[in-house]
Amino acid sequence: MKKIIFAITLFLPGLGLLSQPYSPAGDRIRTEWAEEINPENVWQEYPRPQFQRDRWMNLNGLWEYALLRKSSPQPKKYQGNILVPFCIESSLSGVGKSMLPEDRLWYRRTFSVPSGWKEMKVILHFEAVDWSAVVWVNGSHVGAHKGAYDRFSFDITPFLKERGTQEIVVAVDDPSSTGEQARGKQQMPQQGIWYTPVSGIWQTVWMEAVDREASLAEARIIPCVDREKVTVIPVLLDPIKDGYSVEVSVFDGNAKVAGATVPANHEAEIELSDPRLWSPGDPFLYGVKLVLKNPAGEILDEVDSYFGMRKISVEAKEGIMVLHLNNEPLFHYGPLDQGWWPDGLHTPPSDAAMRYDIEMTKAMGFNMIRKHIKVEPDRWYHHCDRLGIMVWQDMPSGMVVLPGENEERPLYPQHVGGDEADQHRRSLPAAQFEWELRRMIDLHVNAPSIVVWVPFNEGWGQYATCRIADMVKSLDPSRLVNAVSGWALRPCGDIYDIHTYQVEVHTPPISREMATVIGEYGGIGYPVKGHQWDTGMRNWGYQTYHSEEELLEHYKYKFDQIVEMKKTKGQSAAVYTQTTDVEGEVNGLMTYDRKVIKMPTETLKQMHSVLFE
Repeated sequence: MKKIIFAITLFLPGLGLLSQPYSPAGDRIRTEWAEEINPENVWQEYPRPQFQRDRWMNLNGLWEYALLRKSSPQPKKYQGNILVPFCIESSLSGVGKSMLPEDRLWYRRTFSVPSGWKEMKVILHFEAVDWSAVVWVNGSHVGAHKGAYDRFSFDITPFLKERGTQEIVVAVDDPSSTGEQARGKQQMPQQGIWYTPVSGIWQTVWMEAVDREASLAEARIIPCVDREKVTVIPVLLDPIKDGYSVEVSVFDGNAKVAGATVPANHEAEIELSDPRLWSPGDPFLYGVKLVLKNPAGEILDEVDSYFGMRKISVEAKEGIMVLHLNNEPLFHYGPLDQGWWPDGLHTPPSDAAMRYDIEMTKAMGFNMIRKHIKVEPDRWYHHCDRLGIMVWQDMPSGMVVLPGENEERPLYPQHVGGDEADQHRRSLPAAQFEWELRRMIDLHVNAPSIVVWVPFNEGWGQYATCRIADMVKSLDPSRLVNAVSGWALRPCGDIYDIHTYQVEVHTPPISREMATVIGEYGGIGYPVKGHQWDTGMRNWGYQTYHSEEELLEHYKYKFDQIVEMKKTKGQSAAVYTQTTDVEGEVNGLMTYDRKVIKMPTETLKQMHSVLFE
């Protein structure tokens, strides 16, 4: 894959070049990867591994920024540099400032269009911005977007100058925890299980060039293990055009094993003889190449992708519903993964850092991760696909803080008629939530690692549970739906899920219709001196001990109860809290800075292996 390397020039009208050197902000703990960060090498990997082209340009690096009140106009002078794609609150942004709900965050940078792109359509991509973004190119408004966890793109071709330097300006508003938008665990102020808010650009910004006549927007890939087939639907970016075709080729390594040619926007159903199935033990991925041709047979677009052949289901075993992978029972066991970092907050310091967490999870003998109320960059799912980790994907929750209350309450009160109270919900937040939920599913539907969707967690922002669960199932029938993980359970979805943080792990009741699981348990705290985000009184766990030996002893005590439940109670899965410490929480398998693994990796792997026998 060929990348285009370019130099960043930041110029302030009336002031000249911004020459402030970059350095991380603040004195909090950091990961070892933070030491390798500089503006020239930050997040240079192709951001969408399942839809990859050669002709692209990375726009990460130093941008200008200004943090002003919303009432202020677009700045003529900026306040300094910010390292994209790290949010303004993070250390690695080089700024480390809190953005208040009454603030507006401005970004600016310049770039030059590569000479080979002059006759092509240029698309500007933002992988994620928290929360509401408006974008201008060369002074012209090109579009806006709301939502913290989904990507968005604009065709900026009409706004580009014929030659010379081009300008991008972005304005971001973020109500943080004063709003009702999906935000996961962000809260002002941080306390307990709530973390530092994330505002602004927090994933890669980039551009690519495609043919002006036509190009591909996406390809939906649907494996069917039972029929030994895969369905590929290549979709055009442009309006439907007659006579345009797509060649779909499937590869095992470098060898082409199957293929078909179909009209654009139509299904290609491809047979795979004796397919090799994807599983945590054998995470095999087939390669896919898509070639778009016009009616004259000219190649307009080429895209590389991949898929895994796997089936996730709930089926009866000895009269009890249990989780199956590829028509065989398989216990799901993994950590609750918040996906937070002491130096980048929502954004890992690097792709290698992000991959490390998954590699360590695998090394510890887990076969699953519950990604907790956060949506990760596409590359995170790519690493799970490649390494062989099943993913339970949560939808980030939205809540409202009631005046005079210290705790957060559900946005949609369940005491008013429960799920029959749709008429009481606030229509605008609900519409936005459901749009973002659909986007999360649509954008990640091809990832073989994702096996379960979790729309709600512990009643946070929960409403119309069964309608939402049915909607998710209709959008993606190939995966399971855990309608709500913990607390406000409803008789719908594929999974019955309780949370239990007591020393004695509570056993979920057996369901004849759903697989029964423990969606969260454990949370054993062990603060490691010198590796804590907060050196004061904030550090906590559900039970807290002060040595590796004590931690391992009590972990094993709880884990043995899970093993017994699997053997005698028909339990299908368990999720241990959690992968790492996070801010005030010290209940991680690793410290927040990832520098200390609290229990021996090989010991955990051997211990966990009994669940998969």
